[in-house]
Amino acid sequence: MRLLFVGINPSLWTAATRTHFAHPGNRFYPALVEAGILPWLPQFGAGLDQRERRMIADAGVGIANLVDRATARADELDREELRAGAARLESIVAEHRPHVVAVAGVTAYRQGFGRPQAVAGEQPESLGDARLWVVPNPSGLNAHDTVATLARAYAEPARAAGLLG
Repeated sequence: MRLLFVGINPSLWTAATRTHFAHPGNRFYPALVEAGILPWLPQFGAGLDQRERRMIADAGVGIANLVDRATARADELDREELRAGAARLESIVAEHRPHVVAVAGVTAYRQGFGRPQAVAGEQPESLGDARLWVVPNPSGLNAHDTVATLARAYAEPARAAGLLG
């Protein structure tokens, strides 16, 4: 794993399918394909099959969440859950040693990591030995971004991780 994407927490759909970013309206996988990080679009809405999971791993990509508790909306989480998740993420990074970590969601990053002024993009601090990025949340509830703008944002940490030229 060279690049670890970190979602905020599982949606109810994600929990049911046991697949990160699985809701059919989520733009995560389409953005990874458009960015050139993944070679083809997995059929994620019903859950990933073994071939699709292998394709993602072979691309050098890992996926985790700050908080494991499933909710309908990320704003149902409290600050303590996000802070505990940030601490747990440090352990995940220490174990798997990705080159780059990309947290999807600036508000969750600000609360979880105690960085109230953080903005999207590469962060001045690292997470363990990994370079740290904050990227837009791909949820369909985030109307600010399109697949194209998400793809551009996700390509930055992918380049830093050596996944793109």
